[in-house]
Amino acid sequence: MGVPGPVPGAAGSSDAPVLGLEEVDRALARLGAEYEAIETSLLALQDHAGRRLLEGADLSGTTKERWAATERSITVLWALFDAYTGALAAARELRARRRRPSPEDLAALTELLHGAGVTVPGVSGPGERYCLEELVARMNGLYARSLDVIVAADAVWSALPARIDLLSAELQRTRSLAHSVGVRPGEHPAGDDLERITGELARLRAQVIADPLAFWVSSSTGSSAPGGGRPDTVRYDRAARALEDIRREVAAVLDVRQDAEQRLMQLRDVLSRADRTLTEARQARGEVLAKIAASEVPAVSGPSTALHEQLAAAAEYRRRAQWHRLSPLLDSLEERAEDELQRARESLTAVTAPLAVRAELRGRLDACRARVARHGLAEDPLLVERYDLARRMLWSAPCDLRAAEQAVWRYQQAAAEVLAPQAPEGRGDS
Repeated sequence: MGVPGPVPGAAGSSDAPVLGLEEVDRALARLGAEYEAIETSLLALQDHAGRRLLEGADLSGTTKERWAATERSITVLWALFDAYTGALAAARELRARRRRPSPEDLAALTELLHGAGVTVPGVSGPGERYCLEELVARMNGLYARSLDVIVAADAVWSALPARIDLLSAELQRTRSLAHSVGVRPGEHPAGDDLERITGELARLRAQVIADPLAFWVSSSTGSSAPGGGRPDTVRYDRAARALEDIRREVAAVLDVRQDAEQRLMQLRDVLSRADRTLTEARQARGEVLAKIAASEVPAVSGPSTALHEQLAAAAEYRRRAQWHRLSPLLDSLEERAEDELQRARESLTAVTAPLAVRAELRGRLDACRARVARHGLAEDPLLVERYDLARRMLWSAPCDLRAAEQAVWRYQQAAAEVLAPQAPEGRGDS
């Protein structure tokens, strides 16, 4: 709805200059165009889908209060428009009497067009009078406020209920999948969450239908355009995120159902390797105790009874199709089984460490003897004596590692002394 442009003289002033014929015709043409625009806007408001929905809805809260005020405003709008229509018709009729109006006619037309001669009963008080420009300004204000309420309510109704319905349909699909893998209320937290989201969506939809304006956020830019703002989707978005989390959790449980047997087989394999490694460690410990003297050999624990019991429970969950219970148990077992295998390997390494030390000493002894032999000194009496002593220590059981290490060191020292005079000759030959 537009507002008329400036006119000569002060609106509503009885002493305004009398309009000339051309000014009268221009004013009538402008007011006629304004009339067409106002009528079109009012008819569009009357036929607006949001208005029809508001009229037929069982409203509550903010929307109920604002719609009641808006209905009163629309009634006032039509009353003002009727008064405006009557005043414009009277002015047109007076102008149409003569091709060249008399001065009295022009004075009357001036009063009709710019004087406060339009009476609107029962609007703001009995017999209140307006000029046409004031009527238009009043109608523009009432129209904008009324349209704002209608557009805002319609925007919320157009956006939220449909989205809530789509989310509810997705929730039902997720609920069916969840039930198929045992995710039910009272049995799994995600089942309880599904019930909570179901209730929240039902409440949200009912509140949106009854009080759409409670879910309208006005524009932060301060725009005065009707419907300046957006639907408030905070609660909907929160429910959508929660449902997505549950959907991912249910999908993970479904994945468990699909590959449970393979994961159980892998778990059995890991625990079996851990058990075999511990058995090997226990056997190695007996060998070490028999072959190595004066050495601290750590004890070797047995297989983890708890892990085997949990593996049996996991297999039972699979047999009973209790996938929601199997899923977290498998995750835990896979991590702990790897830890158990690592523990077994570390135990074997710790137990066999003395044997590794003996092997390293044997290697050092043989390497040193090979070096001496290359220089033709292997039959040196001192070297033969010390080599035989070290070898008897390293190849007899139980082996005293500390004494054997000292014997190897003394052999290496003797070899170094014997080989020392050979160094200058060796350098000369090269």
